[in-house]
Amino acid sequence: MNVQCELCPKSCLIRPGQSGECRIRVNVDGRLVAVTYGYPCSVHVDPIEKKPMFHFLPGTGILSIATVGCNLHCKFCQNWEISQENPENTPGKPVSPELLPKLAVQYNCPSVAYTYTEPLAYYEYTLDSCIKAREAGLKNVLVTAGYINKKPMERLCAYVDGANIDLKSISDVFYRDICGGTLQPVLDTLVLSKSLGVSVEITNLVIPTLNDTDEDFQKLTRWVAENMGRDTPLHFSRFYPMYKMKNLPPTPGETLDRAKAIAESVGLSYVYVGNIERPDGETTFCPQCRKPLIERRGFTVLRNRLRSGACPECNAPVYGVWS
Repeated sequence: MNVQCELCPKSCLIRPGQSGECRIRVNVDGRLVAVTYGYPCSVHVDPIEKKPMFHFLPGTGILSIATVGCNLHCKFCQNWEISQENPENTPGKPVSPELLPKLAVQYNCPSVAYTYTEPLAYYEYTLDSCIKAREAGLKNVLVTAGYINKKPMERLCAYVDGANIDLKSISDVFYRDICGGTLQPVLDTLVLSKSLGVSVEITNLVIPTLNDTDEDFQKLTRWVAENMGRDTPLHFSRFYPMYKMKNLPPTPGETLDRAKAIAESVGLSYVYVGNIERPDGETTFCPQCRKPLIERRGFTVLRNRLRSGACPECNAPVYGVWS
């Protein structure tokens, strides 16, 4: 019998022995099975700044895991070798949810990231691992495209402390043509996650000719300001040609500077430029007195002047998780 998947808005109707669009949720004898459960293809320790999370335990390491699979099919994906691959073609390592907290402690990581591919596609493994990590006193971070239905996201957010959620474009046409999805579920996930207490940061990959006009930046940043709050950190990230988009050039630095200027003119407090060195592109400034608080170069924190989540100059609170 066919099985209806209710995890994401694609609502795949899966025939016996077949998988949904994510490649990892398989109809086995009338039962939906996530076949990558407990078998990540990537297990690494990263600086948390790599996620990127700039307002979450800066300067710490984070145990980072992924299985193959994704429910979107972005033509620019930087991890396409695993996100768009079939499970049987990629070796996994047996790492149970119970083992993950032990690995994090072993490598002195106060948090675990579900990242690289799409942690919402390998939902059951992500959820169970988050529960075990929380029980061990660790924090959980999602790095996700946010393409999921409301009910499973609500359940997961009960165990999630931070998330970097991609807002790939503010255009539904872009999502349909370039990512194989739709925009509104991502917007819903962003609002829901922050409303449930998750410390949310947003990344927008800026792709030449596709989402890099002043109108794109104004529309996206106004949506963030009005729906997520001006304190929500926003990262504009440089595109590099890869996967199915090798025909486009890397994003010019001047385009990212323009995006940052527009976001700040809209009133966003924390705007960053990534994947490229720009003056103060990765520095966290006080939202009130504008003094530099956290200075970074790449994934390295050079200086951190924050004291208990507040500016040492004017005592203004700074959004994020600091301990």
